[in-house]
Amino acid sequence: MRYPIVLLFNPDLNDYKVCVPDIAGCFCRASTMDKALTDIITEIELHLAGLSEADVDIPVATSFESHVTKMEFRGGVWAVVDIDISPFLGRSHKINVTLPDLLIKRIDDMVAKNPDYKTRSGFLAQSAINELTQYKEDTNE
Repeated sequence: MRYPIVLLFNPDLNDYKVCVPDIAGCFCRASTMDKALTDIITEIELHLAGLSEADVDIPVATSFESHVTKMEFRGGVWAVVDIDISPFLGRSHKINVTLPDLLIKRIDDMVAKNPDYKTRSGFLAQSAINELTQYKEDTNE
């Protein structure tokens, strides 16, 4: 999942605060921008592991545009970090799925063109996450 992050330079402390707006309480401080970008990935993974252990849904990444106008992020430098959330969704289970040949071919073509999915199962899992997220947003659950 691609989470937008914002790096805010603090001249008083001569450091950067990096925030992940989509994950409440997820931030870190670092003396350089490079260190901040490395540290925030570790911080995100620790946060997601804690949420997973507490059986709390993994926060869905929203668009950069949904955060950029917020006052607390004014003057920040924006970036996006790509986090593999599959380790935080629980154990994997093998299931049988019956799909039409043409649909399987289209899925396989998409996986071949987009290495983010890695496998057919990865594509199906991400598609299910997207659909469940959209349903949750549509129904306000």
